[in-house]
Amino acid sequence: MTSATTPPRSRPPRRSRARRLVPLGIAVWVVLEVWLLTLVGQAAGGLTVFLLLVAGVLLGGYVIKRAGRRAWQNLAGAFQQPGADPAKPAPETGGGNMLPMLGGLLLMCPGLVSDAAGLLCLFPPTRKILQRRVERLLARQAPTSPGSFADAFQQARMHAPDGKVVPGEVVRDDEPPAPPRQDPPLPR
Repeated sequence: MTSATTPPRSRPPRRSRARRLVPLGIAVWVVLEVWLLTLVGQAAGGLTVFLLLVAGVLLGGYVIKRAGRRAWQNLAGAFQQPGADPAKPAPETGGGNMLPMLGGLLLMCPGLVSDAAGLLCLFPPTRKILQRRVERLLARQAPTSPGSFADAFQQARMHAPDGKVVPGEVVRDDEPPAPPRQDPPLPR
């Protein structure tokens, strides 16, 4: 009679701290939003709460539309200018459109806490503070493997006005130049 050995018991993989805390944070946020809306509803009335929510949705939609239009104009303008880099933000716009779009999205979420966070993303002094902190956090925590989001962030940061990247072009001498295309003329 042979005895079969049982495999050693392996513990299930530990959940990361974020996977444990994010659902708890979302639950706390939702309870806080409902509680604040209830307090405002008792103090000012249900119509006031409804008008606040509708105003947040309308203002958020306007902000997202405006930021999207500005991003599209920057992209189109970069392609129309010879030698311009589309990844580089235009200096007169003050940077990217990520935080205004996030602010508009937070304004569209029902609730007063999300509205306050959205307004912080739109107010220029706090937007600059948030933008610096997010850049620092992403640069510190994200490994830059090729093709990852962190790599794209690093490349976009390289094109910032204070970056130390020299624009250039790589010319390889080991490959012969491609012959020019000769398409047949189109019939008229």
